[in-house]
Amino acid sequence: MLTEVPARFGQRVGAIVHYTVLDNHIYRRSLGKYTDFKMFSDEMLLSLARKVRLPDVEFYLNVGDWPVEHRKANQTPGPLPIISWCGSLDSADIVLPTYEVTHSTLETLRGVTNDLLSIQGNTGPVWDNKTEQGFFRGRDSREERLQLVQLSKENPELLDAGITGYFFFREKEKELGRAPLMGFFDFFKYKYQVNIDGTVAAYRFPYLLLGDSLVIKQDSQYYEHFYVELEPWRHYVPVKRTLEDLLEKIKWAKENDEEVRRIAKEGQVTARELLQPHRFYCYYFKVFQKYAERQAGKPEIRDGMEIVPQPDDRTSVCDCHRKKPSREEL
Repeated sequence: MLTEVPARFGQRVGAIVHYTVLDNHIYRRSLGKYTDFKMFSDEMLLSLARKVRLPDVEFYLNVGDWPVEHRKANQTPGPLPIISWCGSLDSADIVLPTYEVTHSTLETLRGVTNDLLSIQGNTGPVWDNKTEQGFFRGRDSREERLQLVQLSKENPELLDAGITGYFFFREKEKELGRAPLMGFFDFFKYKYQVNIDGTVAAYRFPYLLLGDSLVIKQDSQYYEHFYVELEPWRHYVPVKRTLEDLLEKIKWAKENDEEVRRIAKEGQVTARELLQPHRFYCYYFKVFQKYAERQAGKPEIRDGMEIVPQPDDRTSVCDCHRKKPSREEL
């Protein structure tokens, strides 16, 4: 694996990071040109190492969007144990929580407000006062998003969808227009949140589930680590990948408000449980624990690896002078 992974994925994918954890220290080397997102994996590994003793383990992490291992288990040679942030129905990658929710978890623990938990206090108006329309804002990272905007133009009473930035389909901006950016908490002024894939799974999905709105989710071959715990029609309403039944589902939602509210609440409650910080830490730890149990070789610090240093953060150290208690206070 030490030579096959770099040969197969290092330059073609351009986003592989080789990690070794030894004596609870983190070492890594980057393979490829596009490995900037390693800052998120570095951050989580260092945070884990401050809380538990990690097993000695050596692995490759894909820090790009797409899962990369498409060999099947019955093939020769078989699939390699590549760890990624997103999985798909036709790939064999080991899936960790995305960099998005990982970073959010760390921000939660630092007390910053832009995190998964803060959404629960900013879910917009009460249910009966929300606008009864499907809603979407996002980049042009998938063609179905453009179709969604066209549907919105043709059916404004049912759907408010807009593209906020063009990169993949710049020629479409003149035809479809550019929607102004808006704060994420304002999304929840709308009763129905339309979740459409980006380049892979739309990483806003867990955030939408936490809001007090119904999530209408596009059928997708991509998944995040927690999708296995979710069920269509219980936690969200599914729509076909082509979006051909989207308007029908929005009309159904408007006519079945109590059932829709129940699905939205069930999705929110389940997401609150699944997306707690301690669940992420446990998930990460168990993945590395199981991986370490199955690795054939002995983890080593390889040529080209550098240590990932723990931050020199002294902000939590108290250097104040404590008042000596009086006899009466003892």
